[in-house]
Amino acid sequence: MIVELVTFSFPDGHTREQELDAVRGVVGKWAANPDLVRKHFLWGIGDAAGTGAGFYIWPSIEAAERAHNDEWREAVKKRTGGYPTIRYFDLLTLVDNEHGAITEWDANGKARELETV
Repeated sequence: MIVELVTFSFPDGHTREQELDAVRGVVGKWAANPDLVRKHFLWGIGDAAGTGAGFYIWPSIEAAERAHNDEWREAVKKRTGGYPTIRYFDLLTLVDNEHGAITEWDANGKARELETV
């Protein structure tokens, strides 16, 4: 399992409400992606003001790359004025307090539920 962190800068004057409108326009696309495990839309605050981000959980880098192809990168550039920065991380362990679960993944992406303490 991998995590993908996508960051980009908003154009000057871009508001949170404008971004929420943009998000509302694409949530259906992401909900329909069978490879996507989870996506978080992020709005920068404090030192990160003016920055947007997407935090994704995918089964593989290949799945992330299929979704974030050249067409998608060009659409981000058109909307924000610049290309996004994409970084990948191996998801080792997820502590999910909302559901009372702790999940660990091995190097092959196989999940194992751990006992909560």
